[in-house]
Amino acid sequence: MRHFLTLKDLSPAELEQLIARAIALKAMHRNGETYEPLKNKVLGMIFEKSSTRTRVSFESAMLQFGGGSIFLSPNDTQLGRGEPIEDSARVISSMVDVVMIRTFEHDKVEQFARYSSVPVINALTDDYHPCQLLADMQAYVEHRGSIKGKTVTWVGDGNNMCHSYINAAEQFGFDLNIATPADYKPNQDIVNNAKAKITLFNNVNDAVTNSDLIVTDVWASMGQEEEQKKREIAFADFQVTEQLMGLANHDALFMHCLPAHRGEEVSAGVIDGGQSVVWDEAENRLHAQKALLEFLNANN
Repeated sequence: MRHFLTLKDLSPAELEQLIARAIALKAMHRNGETYEPLKNKVLGMIFEKSSTRTRVSFESAMLQFGGGSIFLSPNDTQLGRGEPIEDSARVISSMVDVVMIRTFEHDKVEQFARYSSVPVINALTDDYHPCQLLADMQAYVEHRGSIKGKTVTWVGDGNNMCHSYINAAEQFGFDLNIATPADYKPNQDIVNNAKAKITLFNNVNDAVTNSDLIVTDVWASMGQEEEQKKREIAFADFQVTEQLMGLANHDALFMHCLPAHRGEEVSAGVIDGGQSVVWDEAENRLHAQKALLEFLNANN
């Protein structure tokens, strides 16, 4: 059974194939072609964390592929009332064809996958966000070609997105600079286990110099709202500004998984400027996930 819980669940060759397929599916969609490989298939979507892009992209993907989806919040399922994950996994997977989970603890998706009879997709946990990385890699390829051998700089919190960028550095073959405040570094085990060149910085200017892609995220993620003021102080020197982008290579791109807080982690001039590809990146959630759904359906 093939699942997609982190980028490491697919080989580098499979990931390259997935990106190429996502670009092709995007072109088909824009040309108005009808393509329904998942006709009569159902995606079960379990949301313990709220979402805009994840829900819209997965639901649209299934509809455009000729299938359907079922949205399940904690209030809609016995998971929210304490049913063991393995019991829910056995039952839900007997009635749907794929399960997508957006939750807090990463071990929840791992446990669900162990007992599921259908593919399970991690649509975000506190540790990883692999679906977003598919969209990001697709956007880079569309604008600049292969990312292999390039230098990417992550600016901000060493969070789930940062962890998935560490995995991506290994799987897609780029060097990764990570600039974080001292108390907000990524998980050291994830860094140590990466078969890639990962360099940690406390000075954001040094990290960004000569980079090909700059990526950031909000300073306080879901569940961290009570830390907002503390984080604003800690991250004050880690805003991506026009001046900071000026230290990167002249053709460097800017990405952000959204939602963004202009004036905090990124200036309005950067996210709304010519180097930003955040809108293509966001749209690509649809196309990359369609490629993923097609892949899992064909390989299970």
